[in-house]
Amino acid sequence: MAKITYIEHDGTEHVVDVAAGLTVMEGARDNGIPGIEADCGGACACSTCHVYVDADWVAKLPEKDPMEEDMLEFAYEPDETRSRLTCQIKVSDALDGLRVQMPERQI
Repeated sequence: MAKITYIEHDGTEHVVDVAAGLTVMEGARDNGIPGIEADCGGACACSTCHVYVDADWVAKLPEKDPMEEDMLEFAYEPDETRSRLTCQIKVSDALDGLRVQMPERQI
C-alpha cells in the first residue's frame, strides 16, 4: 500500500491508501476522488485523468511513454515537466507519499 495525496484544484486534499499494482487513476476512482474523470477507463485514450505531479516526485516516476506524451497534448493546460496521466502510473510501495494535483478542469 502507498499513501497518495490527491489535491483538488481548490486545495482540498484527499489522502488515501492505494494497493500496489493499481494505477494512481484507479486509486482515485475507487476512493471517489473528484477531479479525475478517467473517461477511457485507463486505456490511455483520453486525457481526463491528467494531474500535475508534485515537483519532488517527478524524477522518481518512470518516464512517460510516447502514447502518454501524445495524449497529454489534449490535456487542459499541460505542464511539460509535471503533467502525467494517472492511468499510466503504477502504484508500488516506492510511491508512498506521492502528491498529485488536479487541474482546474479535465478536457
